Amino acid sequence: MIRIDCSSWLVNGEWASTIRRSVFIEEQGIDESEEWDKHDSNSTHVVAWFDDQAVGTARLLPEGKIGRMAVLPEFRSRGIGSAMLLALLAVAREQKMQVVRLSAQQQAIEFYSRHGFVPQGDAHSEVGIPHQWMALNLTT
Repeated sequence: MIRIDCSSWLVNGEWASTIRRSVFIEEQGIDESEEWDKHDSNSTHVVAWFDDQAVGTARLLPEGKIGRMAVLPEFRSRGIGSAMLLALLAVAREQKMQVVRLSAQQQAIEFYSRHGFVPQGDAHSEVGIPHQWMALNLTT
């Protein structure tokens, strides 16, 4: 069974950082200096749990940007990413955000599109990986 916890970096940071290190730094080869930033301390972090194991994470910045969405490889395609995204969208609605945006890795565009996100602008590169800005209007 999947359980989603939404909290601060102080509460969820240990588990979130372990997952992000595994997915972004080890699996995708992103330089560690690119992974950690000042936004962790003031963001809402979700951690997905499968039984007693932390298997996914993502964050919502105060200005409405979702990012650092990661699920451990052996737990992908089980609805964990969707559950985390829906939890963050619920937080955004509670905080009366009108629009949520994100920078999707190219292979994740279809995933976010299924959740109502719409591509915006041209594709761009982040940390050497093709990305696309996407947005979701929460007022409609």
